[in-house]
This record gives sequence, structure tokens and C-alpha cells, in this order.
Amino acid sequence: MTLPPGPRAPEPFSSATLGPLTLRNRVIKAATFEGQTPERLVTDELIAFHRRVAAGGVGMSTVAYCAVSPEGGTDGRQIVLRDEAVAGLRRLTDAIHAEGAAAAAQLGHAGPVANPTGTALPSLSPSRMFSPLRMRFTRAVTAADIARITADFARSARVAVSGGFDALEIHLGHNYLLSAFLSPKLNTRTDQWGGSLENRARFPRQVVRAVREAVGGRVAVTAKLNMADGVPGGFWLDESLAFARLLETDGALDALELTGGSSLANPMYLFRGEAPIREMAAVMPPAVRLMFRAVARRMMPEYPFEEAFFLPYARQFRAALTMPLILLGGITRRDTIERALAEGFSFVAMARALLREPDLIGRMRSGAASESLCVHCNKCMPTIYSGTRCVLVSPGARMQVPTNQQTVAVDG
Repeated sequence: MTLPPGPRAPEPFSSATLGPLTLRNRVIKAATFEGQTPERLVTDELIAFHRRVAAGGVGMSTVAYCAVSPEGGTDGRQIVLRDEAVAGLRRLTDAIHAEGAAAAAQLGHAGPVANPTGTALPSLSPSRMFSPLRMRFTRAVTAADIARITADFARSARVAVSGGFDALEIHLGHNYLLSAFLSPKLNTRTDQWGGSLENRARFPRQVVRAVREAVGGRVAVTAKLNMADGVPGGFWLDESLAFARLLETDGALDALELTGGSSLANPMYLFRGEAPIREMAAVMPPAVRLMFRAVARRMMPEYPFEEAFFLPYARQFRAALTMPLILLGGITRRDTIERALAEGFSFVAMARALLREPDLIGRMRSGAASESLCVHCNKCMPTIYSGTRCVLVSPGARMQVPTNQQTVAVDG
């Protein structure tokens, strides 16, 4: 007996729906901090960055990351979503739209990853902890902080919509504040915000619902969720799957983008490939450089690069959920995109490959390219201090980090 053929996999470069949006294709530029907003407002350089990617053919470009409050940036150089920013945001989204792509804003609060020297405000975390990045203690979040930050996310969502964004991505990964609340290692509270997964998930779920209520169905709302922190005792698959089911039941999201790693303790879990320790040290002030070199090998272990390295974990989510999922993690080949879509993922997200070749998607669609030239050297990571870029395309001169910049949180 011959079985009928299964459903045909979506074509990567055909249009697709994401909540209320219709994207021209299924490839999203993932959020990676652009390093081009020194005054916490949109610049011409940031607009040019996203215009290049949009013109290169992606379905949507994600601006990374937009802080929901002044202390929520990593080092005082991220856009803060406030009324003053709206005019610049509108210029940015208009430029992306003019090239045929949709525009997404990533909403985040850095929490324990924030540098209080850069933000001039205390770093916040679920429980008081010593930050190896900052060499000082954080301040534990209070119930009043939770109420304020939830309201900040809702207010920021409205600001982003006023700025012309088509989609909002809530950052629930990389041990930023909401991710830190999910982590049993970082959240040792004994109140309603700590302990069981249900309690640790309370604040992130509250934020997701608040964002959806703030914008209704006008724009797509997604979340970037850690599947695993890559840190002993941290958030891992068993709990992240259970949390994803809660989010699906809540019904406030149009899709989940699946990620992993900790900007606080293990950023290479997200990036894979070579750890650019020498290059990172070279752009740091001398005093910070010595401290960084002492902990770098432990904090930045190397992981062999494999194409679509998060796929084995992401398959667990595809099997457990019905909601749309976005696959992230070292996607550089057209056949990998096709395989992901055939396995039931609705979209793929790419980052480093598009730093190397902003026009890669258009060239894949035309048949001029089948894979990226990215070699996964990760030497783009230290360029966040002088404008994020692939060093093989625009090497530029190495720039020193101002003395108040001590972060290696380069993801979005």
C-alpha cells in the first residue's frame, strides 16, 4: 500500500502570517545589539544598518534591544523606549518598510546583566547576588519594582507601536531580568515570585499579558525564550517546556523564538564557535582587561559550531506545542532553512550570517547563493563598542571602550 504524500513544507521565500502581519518570507533578522545608539536614541547609522538588511531581503528586521526603563539597558547605550524616542523610531521603521520588510522591536530589561556604572542606576535581580561582570552586588527586586517594571513594559510597547513597529519581541532569555526570574539558580526568593516554577514564572507571564493588553491585536507579539541557560543549576528543558506550555495556554503570544545561554555567565552557549577572548580584552580598559582575562576561559568556554545547533532542543518544543515557533541558532544554509520549515517551524531567525552578508536572503532566493560566508569566528562580538559588524567586511580601526563600559552582553 502506498501512503499519500504528507503536507508539503512551506517555501522559505513565500509570504507567511505572524499574528496580524503578513511577512514577505519566513526569514527574520534576529535581534543583535547594533552598538549604534550612544545617546539612547535612533541614529542615522542604526537606520542604515537595518535598511541594508531589509533591502537584502529578510521578511522582518528586529531592532535590539530596546530598554523599557533607564536601568534596563546593559550599559547605558541602548534605546530607551520613551516619548522622546518616537520620532527617531518612526524614521527607522519607515526606512525598513520602504525596503519591503516588517520591523520588530525587542523589549528588554537587562536586570543582573546591566552595568550600573553605565546606566548610573543599580543593577536589579530576583535575589541579591554578586555579579562577576560588575564586581559588585545587585539589588533584589521588590514587589514595587515588579509592578513598576510590568507597567514599563506595557508603556514601552505603546511607544514602540507609536514608532511604527509591526511586531514586539519580549526578551525572556539570556538571564536578563525576566529570564533571571525563571532561573532556579538566580531566583532564590521565598515569596510568591520564587520557589516553584509557577511562582518563578509569575512575573514573566504578567509582563507578557501586560504587553498584549497594551497593544491588543494591532501588532504581533512574540517572545525570545531560553530553552536552557547553559549554566549548572539554571533553567533547563524540563522547566522551559513547562513554561512554554503556560505561555501557550495564556494565549498572549503569536510565536516563540527559541534561544539559550546566559549573557551573565555563559554567552558562548548562544554563539558557539570560537571565543574571541583576545579581541574582547583588546577593547576593554586596562583595569577591566585584567579582570576579564582572569575569568574569560571559565565565562566564555568554546563550543564546537554546528549548523542549527539549537535544533535538537527546539524539536522538543515543536513536539509539545501547537503555537508558531521561530528557530534560531547558527542557521547559514538554505537547505537548513528548508529542513526547519519541513519539521514544522514557522520561521527561522538569522544574525551573524546577515552581518557578513546583509543581502544573503535575496541572493538565496535568486539562486545566487546557497549558504553564508560567515565562518563563525565571533569576532563581531567586540565590535558592539564601535558599531556591530563583520570584521571581514568592514574591519575599521579598533576602538577603546569608555571606562564605564564593561559588558560582554552582545546578544539581543
